Amino acid sequence: MKIALIGRGRVATHLLKALQLAGHEVVSVNSRTLEELPMVADIYILSVKDSALQDVIRNAVKGREGQLFVHTAGSMPLDLFKGCCTRYGVLYPMQTFSLDREVDFHEIPLFIEASDAASLQQIRALADSVSQHVYELSTADRRYLHLAAVFACNFANHCYTLAADVLAQKGLPFDVMLPLIDETARKVHELHPVDAQTGPAVRGDQNVMDAQKALLNDRLATIYMLMSESIQDEKKKYDQLRLTENTSHRV
Repeated sequence: MKIALIGRGRVATHLLKALQLAGHEVVSVNSRTLEELPMVADIYILSVKDSALQDVIRNAVKGREGQLFVHTAGSMPLDLFKGCCTRYGVLYPMQTFSLDREVDFHEIPLFIEASDAASLQQIRALADSVSQHVYELSTADRRYLHLAAVFACNFANHCYTLAADVLAQKGLPFDVMLPLIDETARKVHELHPVDAQTGPAVRGDQNVMDAQKALLNDRLATIYMLMSESIQDEKKKYDQLRLTENTSHRV
């Protein structure tokens, strides 16, 4: 396919490589200013900041209203295109991207949606060419998928930042956390996260929790308390669910 890519950020950079490796002809790579956007392409892919997406759509579709446009944003609706063009969709790669980190796009889940059946078929063909994991998902459900990704990735990474700050106070390198982080990630390939949970909160070691909170400033102590309470609440919820399931099986 002939692809016009709009965006030069992290997602666009990795997507460009994946498209080229899959044998597609990327006929242009534009910034949001759209200086050299071609009038005809098989698919126009908009991969820009969420806050800029609506304006970029309005400018990009001018004179191209019959072409197929897609955006790559996890949290933005399909209907952003409505009223601007006749054929449109979503191609959302659920992954964390950094400019200096290579990723295997074949392993990245892609979530697609479209305005009509023909557009969906064309987007699926493109998605299947770059990834082995392609799923159809509505805007409403994609909002929850993206929310889950924020917890699993963005918030988890921020916890690494907080851990690095705690270690730095005593001159300890963050590297000492890496085996622990790696094993934590590996475990959830085999266990439900609730079953993989360890630490003072899930054990109910209140004395340890109180001592650790005392080492923190007020903001971090609040985060520590809320996270610990959430761990305990999730454990109770799943224990009750399993008890109910076991009881129903015995009846």
